[in-house]
Amino acid sequence: MSQKEIHKVENISNPQRLQEYGVGVFQQISTKSALKKALKKNLLSVDGKIASTATLIVGGELIEYQSIKNNCNNRLVLNLEVVYEDEYLAVINKQAGILVSGNGFKTVANALAQNLKNSSAVDAVSPQPCHRLDYATTGLLLVGKTSSAITKLNQLFEHKKIEKEYFAVTIGGMDPVGSIHSNIDDKPAKSSFEVLESIVSERFSYLNLVKLSPHTGRRHQLRKHLLSIENPILGDATYFLTGLELKGKGLYLHAKSLRFQHPVTNEEMYIESKLPKKFTKLFPGQLYL
Repeated sequence: MSQKEIHKVENISNPQRLQEYGVGVFQQISTKSALKKALKKNLLSVDGKIASTATLIVGGELIEYQSIKNNCNNRLVLNLEVVYEDEYLAVINKQAGILVSGNGFKTVANALAQNLKNSSAVDAVSPQPCHRLDYATTGLLLVGKTSSAITKLNQLFEHKKIEKEYFAVTIGGMDPVGSIHSNIDDKPAKSSFEVLESIVSERFSYLNLVKLSPHTGRRHQLRKHLLSIENPILGDATYFLTGLELKGKGLYLHAKSLRFQHPVTNEEMYIESKLPKKFTKLFPGQLYL
């Protein structure tokens, strides 16, 4: 059986070909090769017309994916690791290989209700994510459980009042600390980094455990910025240097901590998670980070 999934394109600064924009938009199309297969099978359309690799996305389009389901009545069962929870919000540790939200079936948003406790607040709503993490990225995701908390958390994000810290494994020699200032989609963007440990690698020259702080919130900002200084993230299938791809291990990018003021209690919140095992296999000295 087939099922139609729909994605509405938001305003974007620069036109992109569908074969670039469409990766990760639908849960079943998480890689370039999967997207090419879907296009070849005429499963994607843009504004009602069958799409091709040359289809240009400029903003505002309606992308439809005729997904194939074996059983559309399957109930999503997805266990999420809940790091923190109260009546108003929660923080979950997102696993790799799952979309935060969207029109797909398997998303974090669709699994929140079965993993979180019902709020007893008067303005309780179905829990929803208040920001995004890439499909391949692991780590902390902030969730609102009441309408007022969701509104205030969105305002905190908008005014850059929520500090996010990421850890990544990068390729090549790097300065110990630095900042990257380069536009993304014609908008100013800034990221800062600190190298915590480096190891010699026969294939990659060096591998670095890097602490990252995004000061702006552009799409794929950290991944694009690190590629721009020729230190791409290990395992990145989209932003990489030719010949230095690592397949089968996933993206080495983890959202490690969040710092913010609680939208209801005004308490100063600091929540962190441990590094995934694939990080500590490379850097065993950082086992307790």
